[in-house]
Amino acid sequence: MNELSLNPNPLSHSRDRATAAAAVKGRSLWDDARRRLMRNRAAVTSMVLLIVLISAAIIGPLLIPFHYSDINKNDVWLPPMANGHLLGTDSLGRDLLARLLVGLRVSLAIGVVATSVSLVVGVIWGATAGYVGGAVDEVMMRIVDVLYSLPFIFFVILLMVTFGSNIVLIFVAIGAVEWLTMSRIVRGQTLSLKQKEFIEAARANGLDRGAIVRRHIVPNLLGPVVVYVTLTIPAIILAESFLSFLGLGVQPPMASLGTLIANGAQDMELAPWLLIFPSITMVATLMCFNFIGDGLRDAIDPKDR
Repeated sequence: MNELSLNPNPLSHSRDRATAAAAVKGRSLWDDARRRLMRNRAAVTSMVLLIVLISAAIIGPLLIPFHYSDINKNDVWLPPMANGHLLGTDSLGRDLLARLLVGLRVSLAIGVVATSVSLVVGVIWGATAGYVGGAVDEVMMRIVDVLYSLPFIFFVILLMVTFGSNIVLIFVAIGAVEWLTMSRIVRGQTLSLKQKEFIEAARANGLDRGAIVRRHIVPNLLGPVVVYVTLTIPAIILAESFLSFLGLGVQPPMASLGTLIANGAQDMELAPWLLIFPSITMVATLMCFNFIGDGLRDAIDPKDR
């Protein structure tokens, strides 16, 4: 029996081998991470629920016939489903659903904006300190240690007294504290990356330190940074809620999840729905971010592959 009879269509086998090789070659680490993330049911469910919450916070207030700041003394402390108020009203007759959606929007905005501030400052600070090293690294990280020693509440109160209370100041205050942890994480990753062969090749090609940090160090920090960002947003939302609970956060008539929970706790005996619904929304939002962060960590971690 000759070779042609054993392999009647050698071109077909060659194409199959080429296709298989191309498939293996074309599957990047990010493709593998995406597949692993999509197999995590908790993370996928959390992403869907988070999209629903974000959509409701953006579009919901436009669809409700009540404004979050409208006061109606005839509708004080109405229970859910009474007089057209789906979630009831508060002590001033304001619609709870309208205030809840606006509060969710404000809390998400604070979480995203403050996280963005901490992301930009922390990545630049940590990558620079880790790559340059030496005395520069020592000075930069000692500054981080000093800022870590300042009590968070004391820092916020100082800003409030100096500049007054407004929502923009909350973004700055929380973001100015949260970048410290981000810088430490980025510095540790940078210390590991700068010993790699591709960094040595970049130096041999004549790239300066700034170009190496921008083109090679920062892009390769994307994995751990993305995971930390998803875990930072709920931490910032909790921090804002804590400040609002103490009366240092969002000021009326504007609402956030923290102010709604604080007001609901005061009227819990007369109107328990004022505490129940904001608390459920807060828990659902935080759990979504935490499950997504856990899913991303498991998908990106190379030790789990």
